[in-house]
Amino acid sequence: MDHVSPENPIRIALIGDYDPQVTAHQAIPIALGMAAEHSGLDVQFQWLATDQINADTPFNTFDGFWCVPASPYRDTDGALRAIRFAREHQRPFLGTCGGFQHAVLEYARNVLGWADAEHGETSPDAERALLTPLTCSLVEAVDSIHLVEGSLIAKAYEKSEIHEGYRCRYGVNPQFEQELLNQQLNAVGHDSNGDLRAVELKGHPFFVATLFQPERAALKGTLPPLVRALIEACARQKP
Repeated sequence: MDHVSPENPIRIALIGDYDPQVTAHQAIPIALGMAAEHSGLDVQFQWLATDQINADTPFNTFDGFWCVPASPYRDTDGALRAIRFAREHQRPFLGTCGGFQHAVLEYARNVLGWADAEHGETSPDAERALLTPLTCSLVEAVDSIHLVEGSLIAKAYEKSEIHEGYRCRYGVNPQFEQELLNQQLNAVGHDSNGDLRAVELKGHPFFVATLFQPERAALKGTLPPLVRALIEACARQKP
């Protein structure tokens, strides 16, 4: 990791529309600061408002991408464009809550070719509403999640059973789940009811998305394992 220096910091793009009222948005800078301190690396971050993302956005200047909670975003296509870059260019990527939902949507549209895939929050009547209301809304809920052994997320937490908090109303539509998870996108976390709560992309150095919000641990003084893992992946991948 000696190629990371103050003159060559790790730069993280935060995909989402910053709102100081959102708990996760308060937690994210703290979580990144804790990860920087833990690793001894210089970590910088920049918010990329979704309605400011376009074909000229200099994605290449970022070492890692984090698609953050609090959707619907102002511009879904902007968020999907950034996620696509991270996926196609093998840049470390973390998606939490809304970031999970949009990582799944981007994959469905651009890898599986489901051009009609939509988010049920913004297109409730779509024939292929890939993300639909959860049977039990997970607003301020905490639940146990079972992690698949050997997955990136299990390695980050160093355990197979974790407890995390949510602030979420939408998840993957069970109708499309089997088809969605048929190729490179793997289910790596399920809750106590067996519902999908985390995915990873096979053949990518670090592409992890969770429906829960691991960043919230930072507000209680705990370094979130997935944030530490994201920064370590960026350091490994950095040219």
